[in-house]
Amino acid sequence: FSRESFFKKSSFASANDTIQSDIIPIPGEYLMKISIGTPPVEIVAIADTGSDLTWTQCKPCTSCFKQTAPIFDSKTSSTYKTIGCNAEECASLGTSSCVRGNICEYQMSYGDQSQTIGDLAFEKFTFPSTSGNNVSIPNVVFGCGHDNSGTFNNYTSGIIGLGGGEVSIVNQLDKQIKGKFSYCLIPIPLQSSISNATSHINFGNSVTVSGPNVVSTPLIKKEPSTFYYLNLEGISVGNKRVEFKSFKIASSNAFGGDEGNIIIDSGTTLTFLPNDFYLNLESILLESINATRIDDPSGTFGICYESKDGTIDAPKIVTHFTDADLVLAPSSTFAEVEEGLVCLTLVPAEQIAIFGNLAQANFLIGYDLVANKVSFKPTDCTKY
Repeated sequence: FSRESFFKKSSFASANDTIQSDIIPIPGEYLMKISIGTPPVEIVAIADTGSDLTWTQCKPCTSCFKQTAPIFDSKTSSTYKTIGCNAEECASLGTSSCVRGNICEYQMSYGDQSQTIGDLAFEKFTFPSTSGNNVSIPNVVFGCGHDNSGTFNNYTSGIIGLGGGEVSIVNQLDKQIKGKFSYCLIPIPLQSSISNATSHINFGNSVTVSGPNVVSTPLIKKEPSTFYYLNLEGISVGNKRVEFKSFKIASSNAFGGDEGNIIIDSGTTLTFLPNDFYLNLESILLESINATRIDDPSGTFGICYESKDGTIDAPKIVTHFTDADLVLAPSSTFAEVEEGLVCLTLVPAEQIAIFGNLAQANFLIGYDLVANKVSFKPTDCTKY
């Protein structure tokens, strides 16, 4: 649908101004701060490149998960406006129905069985920027969630959709950001509490990941358009490489061929690999690690080891994307999931391959949706 209606009077303070928001790490997830409404109310929600719709919990709640911050009350905002059932924005979601006369009700569910149902609406979104001036964008489509459940923690109020689909924040801000954004994820132990450290997510034409040690890989357009597809050619453990045979996770891409076999997703914690490929990788890892293996009581992880200090002596793991080899940090690939138990964060899956957020930690990752590429720069994200 046309995005013209979203931008009536919005502009940046200067051509070099960049929208910038804090990224807050919590175990397994990364949260992003934005403000919505008039007057602006700050919300903290999961930064998710694997979904499109941005939503927050809203009063009145039929069912809401617990959150520490106050729940958004649309009645107190002068810029909140529900979207009608016949609007293009409603039809574009694909999972909507008509309620209370002429209000578009959205329904979203996620891979971890979390779900949200609520009113689709327009609202003013306000972002901090690198110039120090706030950037306000009127008429952003978002979800006001009245019935929400799933694996949400107390720190979050919803999800910020950074995917490739029409209703994504990235596409709704397209006039300002020209298809460019970047983030740097601080690694955080899975069994710890919320961290005081923050890094940034930047949006804007001046966002370029450059300099020495930068590697870039093609971003492949496929359906569904929500997901950012990369092409994984193989993974090395020490000096042994396992080839990632052509593994389809979606229909053929817009350019033909079977490329684009893995999704890069900031909203998924672990890295999921197809069963056969995973088993080949696992057998090499088992041969090369000299530690006491124990079963994961939760059944989530394939390989776990006993550890007194939260680490094990593990071989170097390198993911080979087309034109881009990434050396994964040991803390990203073997994480302490509970005291004395360290597990491999690459896990088997049936029909999907996902490069999760643990593997992305300590890389400055830049998305260029015009040039269709994703760039990676090894970075200490606590200093970004």
